[in-house]
Amino acid sequence: MMDAADFARACGYTGDSPALLEAFEAIRRNGIAQARQDHFRRKALIDELKQSEPLFLAAIGPALSADEAIEDTTRFIAFWRAMPRWRQERRLPDLARARQQRLLARFFRRYGHRLWALEAA
Repeated sequence: MMDAADFARACGYTGDSPALLEAFEAIRRNGIAQARQDHFRRKALIDELKQSEPLFLAAIGPALSADEAIEDTTRFIAFWRAMPRWRQERRLPDLARARQQRLLARFFRRYGHRLWALEAA
C-alpha cells in the first residue's frame, strides 16, 4: 500500500514538509473515495440500461447506434477542446454528458449484443 510520502513522490514532490505530505495524503484519500463513488454511479446507470435496447437508444439519442454516438461525442469533445476557456467553462455540463454518453456507447457497443441476445432467448 502506498503511503503519503510515496504518493507525493509519485506526484513529483521531492520535499519532506509534514504539511504538504498531509495535503497529498488528503488528496489521495479523497481521490480514491471520489473514484469509487463515480464508479458505482456509472455501474448503476449501466445496470439500469442493460434491461433493454430501447432504453439504451433513448439514452444516446439522437444517435441511432453506439458507433454513431461514439463519433458524435468524439467530435463534441474535440470541438470543446478548441473552444476559448470562458466558453469551455459554460459548456462543462455538456462535456460531462458527452463523456458519459461515450462511456455508455463503448460499453454497449462491446457487450450490448450479448446482453440483449440473452434477454431475448
